[in-house]
Amino acid sequence: MIAPPPFVGLTGGIGAGKSEALAALGRFGAATISADQVVHDLYDDPEVRAAVVARWGEEVAPSGEVDRAAVARRAFATEDDRGWLEALIWPKVGERIGEWRAIESAREPAPVALVVETPLLFEAGLEANYDATIAVIADEAVRAERAGARGHEALDERTARQPTQSQKAERATYAVENSGTLRELEQELSEVLAKLTS
Repeated sequence: MIAPPPFVGLTGGIGAGKSEALAALGRFGAATISADQVVHDLYDDPEVRAAVVARWGEEVAPSGEVDRAAVARRAFATEDDRGWLEALIWPKVGERIGEWRAIESAREPAPVALVVETPLLFEAGLEANYDATIAVIADEAVRAERAGARGHEALDERTARQPTQSQKAERATYAVENSGTLRELEQELSEVLAKLTS
């Protein structure tokens, strides 16, 4: 029986270049999914929308659609609110990723790997779910510049709740440096994939 493709968690801090790394892995033949995108899609689920409106009021879904920024402001306001939202969302994210994994694993030919971009992988204690983990790291100045360009003005506040880049790198199976060019990132990732599939 052919071994299933390795199931890999990809993480990194804001501005480290996780999405760029995920796209590169896709070009190398991995099946990829973003947990953030799954969360985004879940806010279209009537059950999730009703729950956040019941918790925080109509202003978090003013036109019937959930305002993710408004939810984030409330969720980050207190530990209790954050814990409530995580308990609502994370099990559903896990279910959807499980379904995606089953579908992708059954494909022929199988992808070289199944990679899930999971920003809070270590914070949520999810590393045991994966065969291997990759942490994307970058110079702080590079991260700040990228985050600023994307409008993440609250970089310090969000990052304060997360393990440092060096802690993520230590806990990950592989740490990939992304302070240089896309070609350099791709070279590193192709080497990681070679190790994962050898």
